[in-house]
Amino acid sequence: MDTNVVLEACVEALVEKKGSEIIVLDVRGLTLIADYFVIATGKSVTQLQALARHVEEKMEERDIKPLRVEGFREAQWILLDYGQVVVHLFLPEQREFYNLERLWGDATVITEIP
Repeated sequence: MDTNVVLEACVEALVEKKGSEIIVLDVRGLTLIADYFVIATGKSVTQLQALARHVEEKMEERDIKPLRVEGFREAQWILLDYGQVVVHLFLPEQREFYNLERLWGDATVITEIP
């Protein structure tokens, strides 16, 4: 699996479904969990679930399935784990509360779309 293909597909899917505050963090060397985090915000539970579904559809077009999906039903924070790339989708309140950008403040921001 080409990590750049995964990153591009994830970001493209989020932009297409109007995700906001999209950011890609390079966390290589900071954690063994993944190489990159893709973080985005949805304005409602419905939008958050649509964002997650669209990311999954884009990835399935490339024959890539998530290793796991967490939080879809509750849709406050949805996590899509693609191994080297982990996608975090938040409602605004949860994104502010968990503040992954601050938590992983030593990570390099490689993409930022307001």
